Amino acid sequence: MPNRLFTNVALLCIVFCTSFCLGATKSSPPRKRSFEFHYGASLVDLKPGSQLRVWIPVPRTTVHQKISWRGFDFSVPVQIAQEPKYGNRILYFSLTVPPSGKVDFAAKYLVNRQEVQRASIRTGKKTLLAKRERRLFLSANRLVPITPLPQLFSATPDLDQASSPKRLGRVLYNLVRDHMRYDKSKPGFGNGDVLWACDSRFGNCTDFHSLFISLARSRQLPARFEIGFPLPEKHGRGAIGGYHCWASFHTANEGWMPVDISEADKHPKLQEYYFGNLTENRVSFTVGRDLTLVPKQAGPPLNYFVYPYAEMNGTPLAKKHISLDVRYQDK
Repeated sequence: MPNRLFTNVALLCIVFCTSFCLGATKSSPPRKRSFEFHYGASLVDLKPGSQLRVWIPVPRTTVHQKISWRGFDFSVPVQIAQEPKYGNRILYFSLTVPPSGKVDFAAKYLVNRQEVQRASIRTGKKTLLAKRERRLFLSANRLVPITPLPQLFSATPDLDQASSPKRLGRVLYNLVRDHMRYDKSKPGFGNGDVLWACDSRFGNCTDFHSLFISLARSRQLPARFEIGFPLPEKHGRGAIGGYHCWASFHTANEGWMPVDISEADKHPKLQEYYFGNLTENRVSFTVGRDLTLVPKQAGPPLNYFVYPYAEMNGTPLAKKHISLDVRYQDK
């Protein structure tokens, strides 16, 4: 990684967002959104007679979203499992590839999603992580190192002057926002490779938040990766073209506080909002990186898990064989 220095970043003054900036204040209740979510795919150009194993991520109910099943469309029995590391839920099935060389499946959900507001995050009561959780969210991932990056820290005295974990999170939020540019025009983005992100200084949401998580963990601030799908702000129905991810960091006073730095870069007027707030226009599917599935896959741990993963005769299925069908319809 070249010896590049971050530009010194002054802490932003705390301001109140106006209503047209999606502001979240103590007097405004969290925005809510209810929609049907169709998660399907076709596995195509398969070799008939081969043994196929398929794992599918499943959204789960959390404090900010409620998930209700609306049905399955599978040609074989499926099983629901939960991987023990992060608690992600998984649909799994196996079969012999039919003569058509094609396998279709779909799951449907009703999602009730609520805006995450910084003003409503718990304060005044200590929220401590269990030792296992703290260790998990301070540990390195394959593409997310936790060794200090002196080039970044030496140019940023605000890091050493951060008076609280929350203030440290804000300094890191500013650092990543100023260092990175949302840009998917060149190859290499989307892997969440921290050293690549530091060097390239551009990428998508995966790259932004991997860098934030790396910097947070290297300063003993627990941080986690969360991935799902975005919805357009305008209600209606339609296809969803790709995933979206964000990060959270943990403090004893606030609990898990979210950041969506790539969205802040895309929408500069919402830079204040996306520190501690998340819109309701999303659904969360899984948490974490380097995932070992249940049942265990033959291939290496998954970098992240938001699309179907499949193996044919023990070999990971290439992306060209997976045709996604992800859609939403507001209620």
